[in-house]
Amino acid sequence: MRKVLVTGLGMISPLGADKDSSFEGTLAARSAVAPAPAAICAGLPNLLVAQVAGDPAARLDRQFAGHDRATLLALVAAQEAMQQAGLPPRQLPQAERFGAYVGVGFAGANTLDALYGRYFQAVSAGAGSGRAAVVHPLSVPRMMANASAAMLSMHYGLRGVTNTYAVACASSAVAVGEAMRAIAHGYLDAVLVVGAESMLTAGCMVAWNALRVMAKPDADNPAASCKPFSARRSGFVLGEGAAALVLESAEHAQARGARALAEVAGYGCSSDAQHLTAPSVDGQVAAMRQALAQAGLQPADIHYLNAHGTATDAGDVIETQSIHAVFGEHAARLPVSSTKAVHGHLIGAGGAAELVISILAMNRGAIPPTANLTDPDPRCDLDYVPLQARRGCDIQAVMSNSFAFGGSNACLVARRVAAP
Repeated sequence: MRKVLVTGLGMISPLGADKDSSFEGTLAARSAVAPAPAAICAGLPNLLVAQVAGDPAARLDRQFAGHDRATLLALVAAQEAMQQAGLPPRQLPQAERFGAYVGVGFAGANTLDALYGRYFQAVSAGAGSGRAAVVHPLSVPRMMANASAAMLSMHYGLRGVTNTYAVACASSAVAVGEAMRAIAHGYLDAVLVVGAESMLTAGCMVAWNALRVMAKPDADNPAASCKPFSARRSGFVLGEGAAALVLESAEHAQARGARALAEVAGYGCSSDAQHLTAPSVDGQVAAMRQALAQAGLQPADIHYLNAHGTATDAGDVIETQSIHAVFGEHAARLPVSSTKAVHGHLIGAGGAAELVISILAMNRGAIPPTANLTDPDPRCDLDYVPLQARRGCDIQAVMSNSFAFGGSNACLVARRVAAP
């Protein structure tokens, strides 16, 4: 199989408008969590969110105006990754061998929410007598699951396979893994992989609130409300954002003189076949072991693990048990952190975003902390890098976990590429 390299990274998150500011935000444990604006609270008290600052459309050409916010975020992150990789739009060599793979949990949330809002407003005003409310004629293609992938393909002239993966919280981790497989087995030479999500709408907030998994506000500091692995954790905070990676075969990257940032060396994917929302040790262990085996690495070869770490009671304990089972004695020495404490749970974008963070941690020798971890749960007994980043670390390989409702588990392993 062919070696798969990362040649471009991009991100837009609640922590920053690009990958560098987002990563520095994780190192500083600078939380973007805040009370939800009134427009999306839907009459519910104490809701928290992690929003991207500013309008992503302002960073794009006018041709993209009106597209769903998730698609706009995807385009911004892709723009940074493609620029770093040195790949300008519609000037790609062998474009028929260059694909676009996107992971998204719930596509088109903003478009759908606005559509229903307009419809019910018209009905309540008495305009619904036999005539539907007028909506934009492109509403359906803007909210379809593959909207982001389609726009990326068209904008960059990518004529290879265009796939969309909707696997809840594992969506973009699966997109990375499947893109890696497509390149490794020779179906494609390169793939632009993007995870994108924006579901901070009134309708989505009502639905998520009904699950009882949302964090309660910290009475002293709302920004510190998400507390992974803490005895005082109460759930996660929904965030929004996008992350992008350019993956290429080693031969393709070398032929055009591209600089490799990392190798995506391992991918594991499993299903619990057990419960719609409750996690499973067996399923998580299977995914992590698959990723290690494909990478040809031993547990002790992993020097940092970005945990799924959602700050739910069952989730954090089950993941701790899974890491113990996979890493054995090395588990006690393995730095593990959850960056969701500061950027929120990015759902479909989470896997790609956390892999980008993990690769930056590896290349810069700096491990992001788990913020707000002042009172660890004794059942979560790993080295969760509490409160303060660690710098000057020798990190040769990293692992990133993404576990989803529906019982889907995805695990990615990346390792350093020796300088030529």
